[in-house]
Amino acid sequence: MSGRLLIMLYAITSYAVFLGSFVWAVGFVGNYNYLTAKSIDVGESSTVTEAVVVDVLLLALFAAQHSVMARPAFKRWFTRIIPAAAERSTYVLLSSVILLLLFWQWRPIPIPVWRVEGVAAAVLTGVHWLGWLIALSSTYMIDHFDLFGLRQAVLALRGTDATAQPFKTPLLYRLVRHPLMLGFLLAFWATPEMSVGHLLFAVLGTAYILIGLQLEERDLVAEFGESYRRYRQRVPMLLPRLIGGRRTEETETSARGMR
Repeated sequence: MSGRLLIMLYAITSYAVFLGSFVWAVGFVGNYNYLTAKSIDVGESSTVTEAVVVDVLLLALFAAQHSVMARPAFKRWFTRIIPAAAERSTYVLLSSVILLLLFWQWRPIPIPVWRVEGVAAAVLTGVHWLGWLIALSSTYMIDHFDLFGLRQAVLALRGTDATAQPFKTPLLYRLVRHPLMLGFLLAFWATPEMSVGHLLFAVLGTAYILIGLQLEERDLVAEFGESYRRYRQRVPMLLPRLIGGRRTEETETSARGMR
């Protein structure tokens, strides 16, 4: 029982660190310095060369950790070392810590790329916040607490083995296969004031998402087989078919969140 309680406390701690990193992410990307003192365009000054090198390395560190630990082969190896119920919480904790490191050590490059005002600025700001709303709400459309390791810890506390989540297509998952990533892309790119540093973050973040989704799709096909192949044929990856698209009525499959 003491071990199960430790796993539960560990999961709660990991989730709390995630919440902190998520709030900082919103403030960081949007330059909302009332949320965070340091943001994508506000922080320690440096030369452009130093900033590019440091920022690229920070993004590469996050991409490497986030991708390697998400692969099934790594999970199988890792759960020989730690309890399976703590695997997801460990992934969440390390991802969140690396994000916090990225935000802390980020070197701004505040050279302007574009700046718009008036109605255009209001529209872009609205799309930016819509992106964060899509990203957060999509986690609840599948299983928010499973995605962040709390469900596994609760089941372990009860002495019950975690079972695989069913594959279904709720709400936004009927429009695109990865609404979580769509939300991030909207939040990254929709801004009335784009700087060189922000553009670097958006370009590399987009590249990582597109590459990571290819790995995720491969894992989903391996796990769910023909069900996911049919789902992939009907539903686009990131951009919904707004005109002339076929509506899917399937209810037994769903794109699970990217890991």
